[in-house]
Amino acid sequence: MVAALERGLSASKSFNFKRMFDSSSTKQQQQSSQALVVENVDSHLVESNTPESQNSDSFVESPVENIPPMISPLNRPGKRPDRQQADTEMMKDRFAKLLLGEDMSGGGKGVSSALALSNAITNLAASIFGEQTKLQPMPQDRQARWKKEIDWLLSVTDHIVEFVPSQQTSKDGVCTEIMVTRQRGDLLMNIPALRKLDAMLIDTLDNFRGHNEFWYVSRDSEEGKQARNARSNDKWWLPPVKVPPGGLSEPARRMLYFQKDSVTQVQKAAMAINAQVLSEMAIPESYIDSLPKNGRASLGDSIYKSITEEWFDPEQFLSMLDLSTEHKVLDLKNRIEASVVIWKRKLHLKDNKSSWGSAVSLEKRELFEERAETILVLLKQKFPGLPQSSLDISKIQFNKDVGQALLESYSRILESLAYTVMSRIEDVLYTDSLALKQTLLAEETSDGGRTTETDSESAGSSNSGEETEKLDPHYSKTLLDFMGWNDNSSKGGDKATKSPNLTPKKLSYLEKLENLNGFRSPKDRH
Repeated sequence: MVAALERGLSASKSFNFKRMFDSSSTKQQQQSSQALVVENVDSHLVESNTPESQNSDSFVESPVENIPPMISPLNRPGKRPDRQQADTEMMKDRFAKLLLGEDMSGGGKGVSSALALSNAITNLAASIFGEQTKLQPMPQDRQARWKKEIDWLLSVTDHIVEFVPSQQTSKDGVCTEIMVTRQRGDLLMNIPALRKLDAMLIDTLDNFRGHNEFWYVSRDSEEGKQARNARSNDKWWLPPVKVPPGGLSEPARRMLYFQKDSVTQVQKAAMAINAQVLSEMAIPESYIDSLPKNGRASLGDSIYKSITEEWFDPEQFLSMLDLSTEHKVLDLKNRIEASVVIWKRKLHLKDNKSSWGSAVSLEKRELFEERAETILVLLKQKFPGLPQSSLDISKIQFNKDVGQALLESYSRILESLAYTVMSRIEDVLYTDSLALKQTLLAEETSDGGRTTETDSESAGSSNSGEETEKLDPHYSKTLLDFMGWNDNSSKGGDKATKSPNLTPKKLSYLEKLENLNGFRSPKDRH
């Protein structure tokens, strides 16, 4: 063994001397750097396992040992394994709660899997987007967390499949029809669309990176108190927006309007998917049992009379109601949705002796249903941030379909995020309009615009007759013009001289529906 050790030692020295004489200065620098690496490596990686090598000074000083050992990337310490382990533990904890149905006692008193997934997506969106109080990009950590955890929750849809026919050709050339699995149709169509809308909203926020023409100030500071206006006072939890004294530049204003239009389209698409999914959910029996027996009792006499009249205008109907608060709008929505459910149920029931029976004809009931659904569409468009109605809450609570629960919750939070981003853009545009008005007012007062305006009005009134005579060759003065009675008589006689032929034409209900883009029900909006 000693002889073998000496042969290895001599071989290593000869190899080192040959390389030393043949190498360049660059290789010598590499050898010196390698020697530094070896010093930092543990002693058991560079020392031999034999006791003779441990006692031999010449072997320890051998240049062969200056070559750094091969360390596997898997054994190299780093942050990636720790991060993966933390993500794995978080995913285990998240799905354990979902499997238990949010019942940590394990007694089987938890909610259904569909409701647990719906609540998980809603709570995740609230924790991620609830802090988006400014029109600025999302922090990278929150954005990465959102993408990671929403992928976890949506991974369930990959295992919701349906059987579809397919053709299989064998080696002999025989074609056989078999059934294969494919992701369910509604998930296959809507999940990629919702992911695209999600990416568009995050990109919209990223587009405001580096823009310094508007900024936010603290609400309690002096500058924040001066920046308050009628719009910011209603949103006391948001920081006020500040713009330059002259307002935004034209490119910045155009960019804001472009982003607003883009977010509006995203909101409409998410709203259409959400309405489609909610319309396909079954109405729980508990909600049906809580309804009155007819639509009049649900709507009230005044609203029922307005909807059942021969001529009906949904815009005029909404303008006559008091919709000043969110509670009143939500109460109206609950009443109308309850009446629609009652009328639809009466259309499908054939037993006239049932307690749901009524003397109203089926044609009129279908007409009333269309009018009520048109009102619901208008309410959804005018009040996009409206809370969920009693019918929607009942459907989500008692829904058992996991795929529909995921689609409904994902589309709902995207609709809410789009509404939030659009509100932030409108806050900046409103502050910009106030700055422009203040600038124009300051210019008018500094240039004496008021006196100039009054002089021009007096000169224009004195020369109005002469200008009219010059412009119209067939113009001839009357006795009223000479006496100066034309202005007074015209002011008092405007209403009397109106032609009866100028009264607006009364359209039928179907023509008005065509003017409203033909929206018949939330299902048709998809």
